[in-house]
Amino acid sequence: MIVGVQPLAGFDKRLHYRVPETLCADVGCGSLVRVPLINRHRLALVTEMDAIPDCAPAKLKLISSIVHPFPALTPDLLELAEWMRQYYATRLETVYETMIPVAVRKGLRVKQEKYLGVSRPVPPDELAELRKKAPRQARLYEFLHQQFRPQKKSLVLTRLGLTAAVVAALVKRGLAREETHPVERTAYTDSWAAAELVTSAPPRLNSDQEAVVRTVSGGLAAHKFSVHLLHGVTGSGKTEVYLRAVEETLAAGCGAIYLVPEVALTPQTVARLRGRFEAAGHRTVVWHSHLGEGERLDGWMALASGAARVVVGARSAVFAPVRNLRLIVVDEEHEPAYKQDETPRYHGRDVAIYRAKLARAVCLLGSATPSLESTANARSGKYLLSELPRRVDNKRLPDIQIVDMRIETMRSRGLVTLSRLLVNHMLERFERREQTILFINRRGYSSSLLCQACGHVEECPHCSVTLTYHRADETLKCHLCGHEWAAPAVCPQCRSPKIRWRGMGTQRVEEAVRRLLPRARLERMDTDAMSKKNRFRQILAEFRIGKIDVLIGTQMIAKGLDFPNVTLVGLVDADLSMHVPDFRANERTFQLLVQVAGRAGRGDRAGEVVVQTFTPQSDAIQFARRVDFNGFVEAELAMRRKFGYPPFRHLIHHLFRGPNPEKILFYAEHWVKKVEAALGGQVEIRGPAAAPIERVKDEYRFQIWYFTARVTAVVAVLVRLQGESTWPDDVRQVLDVDPMSLV
Repeated sequence: MIVGVQPLAGFDKRLHYRVPETLCADVGCGSLVRVPLINRHRLALVTEMDAIPDCAPAKLKLISSIVHPFPALTPDLLELAEWMRQYYATRLETVYETMIPVAVRKGLRVKQEKYLGVSRPVPPDELAELRKKAPRQARLYEFLHQQFRPQKKSLVLTRLGLTAAVVAALVKRGLAREETHPVERTAYTDSWAAAELVTSAPPRLNSDQEAVVRTVSGGLAAHKFSVHLLHGVTGSGKTEVYLRAVEETLAAGCGAIYLVPEVALTPQTVARLRGRFEAAGHRTVVWHSHLGEGERLDGWMALASGAARVVVGARSAVFAPVRNLRLIVVDEEHEPAYKQDETPRYHGRDVAIYRAKLARAVCLLGSATPSLESTANARSGKYLLSELPRRVDNKRLPDIQIVDMRIETMRSRGLVTLSRLLVNHMLERFERREQTILFINRRGYSSSLLCQACGHVEECPHCSVTLTYHRADETLKCHLCGHEWAAPAVCPQCRSPKIRWRGMGTQRVEEAVRRLLPRARLERMDTDAMSKKNRFRQILAEFRIGKIDVLIGTQMIAKGLDFPNVTLVGLVDADLSMHVPDFRANERTFQLLVQVAGRAGRGDRAGEVVVQTFTPQSDAIQFARRVDFNGFVEAELAMRRKFGYPPFRHLIHHLFRGPNPEKILFYAEHWVKKVEAALGGQVEIRGPAAAPIERVKDEYRFQIWYFTARVTAVVAVLVRLQGESTWPDDVRQVLDVDPMSLV
């Protein structure tokens, strides 16, 4: 038998190999194998059976071995990889490497533990003889004989102070046996998991939830591909709808994928799934980038072998090798975190929809603020739309109060971190032993350093951005390239001591809260504070059980989390997401306000939200204050239609970068002429123009935008032209289909 394989070894080409007769029964499409290639044995994926080579079969080399007795990629994943290659203009090898975890590609093995037990009972006289001749062996036998089950070898040796030679001698006598058991490294089974809210018994559904569950159940029973968009206000019980859908999927003997946008949401979701399904014998696998290699390997093995049928995780979980896939849930489907900013630049939500199509499964999208793309698809009939317009138990949505920071600044004659209204509400909550969340989507202490004497602003020497001041370690840091150095005491330009810090971040808010509430217990959640593994889980667990009074954080705490004792949410600077050169700025701001507000009042007590802004009159803030989703959508879609932005056309972003700006611009301009000649009226081209952040890591950046309704056709032409063109080594380019950021 001859097969076609895709080596995972640095070149994007299918090769042919013969399969030894001893392996023919085990090799299939999607199998991970080792093949001889360039004087080494390398990992490869079988992508074609009974292939026809372009040379004599006798000249083909033999496959060396099969890595796993089951396919590494299911048939739908193989088709999905080919679609991603065409749609996202990437290499097939790169897609395969994204789908298969590093631990699997490295060939890591499942962890095993040795156990000791008694082989047979020993008569008293034989035991007495053993005590005389080999007292340490007798001691080991007597210990094992007293145990009800085999014991870990390492623990036995440590406890009795014996060596492995004693064990070997006792085994040789036939009095003890040594067994090897696999040890599964399961994520989220430590003490912090107990702090998550777990309800094993499903709550009673209200009439709105029952209607949605019936609709989704109909889709699951039909065994056909469908996409359901669930639009429910925050706290309306969307998670319970997801759980009912997963429950029905498992009852039918099928598998489910449950996607969340942020790692911070994973522990809470895992606890709910395990609390609901593990009693019935259904394992839940956790999948995201913060796990150890051993945890990822064991989770992947459980799914690929069929031992587990449910996986929950961030965007990469969409590639989990779930057998007989019937359901994919995409929670908070609007989140830009589902878009990967490295090759392959895929969008987790869109890939989930296409995988569901290939598997003839149901894709359930959910959000309190659905993306305009999903909303437009629902309105056109491509998606089925279901709504949950009220909170469970008819709880009231939180009151949103807008604070005009222009007035606050005039009153205080300077920069104000926390307004009077927010301060008063925080003091009240602290006295009533209720919890507060403060949100600001910028880490660090201040966003820039300004000299009042000469006007100098300290910038990164490698990027076109100002440096952020971090007060915790008195450093200036660039959040793009990582460059940092000690914060100066005087102006680096004129040596004046009149330097001031402008703007604010999470550290400045933390300092202000410590002055305001010195007795309060507070924690900060941002990238800087979460560098230690599982630190975010520890903070969320402590916040849930009431050990933390005030939680300050960035976007990782802005959505999805459910804390019943939180009655106040403060959005410290609502303008950060609004004043950026991006046509999605209004949409992002509206979504952020509604999502952050939704963290308040989810328990028995009413919630309040304080939004601090210098532009209270903006549409996004006013629509969010009234939680008027339909009004916002109508206004925003009208603007998008006028200028031809998504969802009315697709965008393809083409970035040229390199150390010489004149050279980069020259090649970009010539490239545009080539594309215009090849595509004509099939695409609208804008650019080349300097990117909003013109320089990153000493590379200048120019961008071109392609507006089109036919992505795959345009991408195919762009890739062909790239292959026909000659590029200098210092001119690099990146194609990004359906980008989520324009900077």
